[in-house]
Amino acid sequence: MNIELLSIDLSNFCSKQCPFCYNHSDAHGNAIWKPDEVISLSQDCIANGVKAISLGGGEPFEYDGVFQIIDAIRPIAYISVTTNGLPLLNHAIWQSLISHRPDKIHITIHNPEDRKEAQRVFGQVIELKNTDITAGVNLLVPSDKLEACRDVYANLRTILSSKQIITVPQRFSKTPSPKELAFVTDNEPFQAPSCILRCKQPENFCSVSWDKKVNFCSYAGGKQPLESLTYQGVVDALDRIKFQSCTNL
Repeated sequence: MNIELLSIDLSNFCSKQCPFCYNHSDAHGNAIWKPDEVISLSQDCIANGVKAISLGGGEPFEYDGVFQIIDAIRPIAYISVTTNGLPLLNHAIWQSLISHRPDKIHITIHNPEDRKEAQRVFGQVIELKNTDITAGVNLLVPSDKLEACRDVYANLRTILSSKQIITVPQRFSKTPSPKELAFVTDNEPFQAPSCILRCKQPENFCSVSWDKKVNFCSYAGGKQPLESLTYQGVVDALDRIKFQSCTNL
């Protein structure tokens, strides 16, 4: 086992409350992780070969201590954060982001048919391009909104490379086919989870959930609890998993 990429969901609290959230995050969610625990786990994993840490949620910029975590990880590994972008409308949070400088920010567009949301993210990406933080966009693609996704993708391509835009198939309902994702990108090469072709256990990635459980994929069921907040704890939890596709949930 050679884990190089580690995703950590800091909470399942998110005031946006998207009904299709894989993490079931909402405004009544919890934050079990303490910042020092996230830092300690990340540092031990990095010491054992993990090269990049991705922070998600919930909404990470609604988690107290996110900038403390960024400051601790950034000098020793690549650190990225996935956000819905709404907290960044707060000037103080935006200034903290610019000051603490994670390597990359992925802003997610959940509702491609919502022009206001798409324009907000578009503007935030342009602002990030004037900083030393790499900008990226996660474009959620449901099968019943392909035309809207296609329009949003085309607009994003005027300011971002195709490598900076991840087309994320909506799961559990309205999941698009690979051909439909290609339609969204006008048949140009695109970034998407490798499981769009077939589900298989990742070789160098694992996900740690908001409730301190582990699996090879954020969407997969059967997550196993961390018995210790260490790299070995992650490995031991993964060893107990019988990996199965999220389509079997």
